[in-house]
Amino acid sequence: MSEDVIYETAEEAGSYDTTEGKVYTVSGGDWDQVRGDEGVEQRVVVNMGPQHPSTHGVLRLILELDGETVTEARSGIGYLHTGIEKNMEFRTWTQGVTYVTRMDYLAPIFNETAYCLGVEKLLGITDQIPERASVIRVMLMELNRISSHLVCLATGGMELGALTAMTFGFREREYILDVLETITGLRMNHAFVRPGGLAQDLPEGAETMVADVVAYLRKRLPDTANLLVDNSIWTSRTEHVGYLDLTGCIALGMTGPVLRSTGYPWDLRKMQPYCGYETYEFEVATQTSCDAYGRFLIRLEEMQQSLNIVEQCLDRLAPGPVMVEDKKVAWPAQLALGSDGMGNSLEHIRHIMGQSMEALIHHFKLVTEGFRVPAGSAYVAIEAPRGELGVHVVSDGSTRPYRVHFREPSFNNLQAVPPMSEGGQVADVVAAVASIDPVMGGVDR
Repeated sequence: MSEDVIYETAEEAGSYDTTEGKVYTVSGGDWDQVRGDEGVEQRVVVNMGPQHPSTHGVLRLILELDGETVTEARSGIGYLHTGIEKNMEFRTWTQGVTYVTRMDYLAPIFNETAYCLGVEKLLGITDQIPERASVIRVMLMELNRISSHLVCLATGGMELGALTAMTFGFREREYILDVLETITGLRMNHAFVRPGGLAQDLPEGAETMVADVVAYLRKRLPDTANLLVDNSIWTSRTEHVGYLDLTGCIALGMTGPVLRSTGYPWDLRKMQPYCGYETYEFEVATQTSCDAYGRFLIRLEEMQQSLNIVEQCLDRLAPGPVMVEDKKVAWPAQLALGSDGMGNSLEHIRHIMGQSMEALIHHFKLVTEGFRVPAGSAYVAIEAPRGELGVHVVSDGSTRPYRVHFREPSFNNLQAVPPMSEGGQVADVVAAVASIDPVMGGVDR
């Protein structure tokens, strides 16, 4: 059948001739009637998604089937397009954080950090970021990595029928989101990492809360491993499924767990360190199976390694500022809880409202107009849960970005759907897509 057939009933559409032969439009109930016609090839084109439990949101998969075998697979994207990159050209550099955090909505801290590292590189203040701010950034990213992987394992398990895995995954994730809400004020889309540092310091009791969650996760994370590792049903659905070797990964620009499942230990935290990652002790998780099961094992191990990093962050949290000293760049980070939920501290308000007219003018201009970034361009990449998240920022010397473009790992990794799926069964497509773990907010942005 042609690849753009719209399925209706045989009475409504029937059949028609094309250059490839006769095409039948069927809905399933009239298949026996059509099959009786001589010369019909039993080949159908199926739309899987964009709203489908196994397509991770609004991903559309166009599958050509010969029986239950996938002969051709293509990805259709763009259903969640938000224009984030274009919108940022009409906002200040600081306001851009509020946009980028909404791309990969399961890894918002990574979006914010990558963007801010790019802006800081253009400003030439990379080495001026306070140590405490960098440690908190690393701690939040690793907690966010665990929560993102938990969603991957939970939804992947659900899609393959392991509903208990879904229960475990979302149960543990809630505790991490409680920590992020306590520190940033929001469960997701935090806008907490800012150019020059952070929006505010850790609230009282946050360190104890993080330590308690680490201890809890050490106890509870093995539940998923005990349920699925070496489980004969799980391995039969994931071993040798979604296969993509190193040659294929390099050709398609794959990164993250998909690439590391080939045995290649490419992790930007080790290969191109940022935020002081070169000073932390952790191992890069790899497997050599090149399949969905290997990617599952990698994510299990990465969560344990992230816990190791978070514990090291807690040991390094020494008192200090969380924003650069340069007042021409430093957005006020003296925030405190107030009647409105969160705002500038009373000390800061007293200073700008009653002690210094110059401080008030500066505050007004910094918040409304923003700071200027020297003309030029910079590229920064970090290791997000799904792979290499890169940002290319371009400045024309004004208070707004001239251009911001992201190398989003889910966008690149979706190229692997055809080689992972073609030749396999329809059910294997579900496992292959789940092992890629795409987030369509990052793909379409």
